[in-house]
Amino acid sequence: MQNQKGRHIRPALPQLHGVLALDKPSGPTSTACLTAIKRLGQKKIGHAGTLDPLASGVLVVLLGEATKIAPYVMEGEKAYLGELRLGMTTDTYDIQGAVTAEAPWEHVGQAALEAAVAAWKAETEQEVPPYSAAKHQGRPLYELARKGLATPVKRKKISVFDARLEHLALPSATFRVRVSAGVYIRSLVHSLGKRLGCGAVMTALTREASRPFELRQAHGLEDILADPQSLPGRVIPLEAALPHWRTVALDADAAALVRQGVRVRAGREAFAGENALLCDEDSRPLALARAEEADGGHRWAILRGLFGDPQPARRGGRTVPERTSTPNTGG
Repeated sequence: MQNQKGRHIRPALPQLHGVLALDKPSGPTSTACLTAIKRLGQKKIGHAGTLDPLASGVLVVLLGEATKIAPYVMEGEKAYLGELRLGMTTDTYDIQGAVTAEAPWEHVGQAALEAAVAAWKAETEQEVPPYSAAKHQGRPLYELARKGLATPVKRKKISVFDARLEHLALPSATFRVRVSAGVYIRSLVHSLGKRLGCGAVMTALTREASRPFELRQAHGLEDILADPQSLPGRVIPLEAALPHWRTVALDADAAALVRQGVRVRAGREAFAGENALLCDEDSRPLALARAEEADGGHRWAILRGLFGDPQPARRGGRTVPERTSTPNTGG
């Protein structure tokens, strides 16, 4: 196809439904990366967990109906490889911010730095950076900070599962850390600098995993843009987007009820609180569901409808047995 000026135009791809593990480059914002992919015909698009412009690595992009599963993808733990520099503090807690203080760092040795990194595992809350997307009265903190307005100090609960020093070249060092969703690695580095009394800033960061997706599965943005027609083959289908959830195939009657929001009966192997992806006989995803105790057994309560949200269930709606129940291998 050509436009009026005779230039070749690639036809837009149809809307895809699934997850794209994107290897975000350092530099552009997460929003800019999504905008580039959106231009390939992906009007319904989102992501599960923002990466700062400085950061690279796994950015989980959600396409089409997969945007509805964002809360369940975002809750997975994250793994990072980072770099820090001692002797400096900035307003953004990373090397891209304005320097607010400098201090001698020569008193810090390897043992002290190793202990300071390991101490992250004991932290249960952290200060949200003033330059962040966290909101105050509906406005992002970074918007207030850029205008020179006072930003409220916000703290949040966190979990750090593992943290260790990887390489030392003072005043710089690299580290690996595995954390719960929503942890600001910049804030961990900032807290380390305060404990050591010399300040510290993050100088580089790569997200190696956003569970269940890993960097080895991720695709480069430039590779995608250079060959848009390859995008469908790079997208993980919706039915494999939650490999840690069980997949339950329903017969036609049960599938019809799920589309109406009716809680259908779960099999004997289901347990209270279990999550599952409900599909029809053709493996087409219908809904995300959770098993709840009812009538001496369990029913699948709808968490989120897919490919057309189910209608609210009527009270007293009947239940039917599921046809089959098989584990989701994520293949």
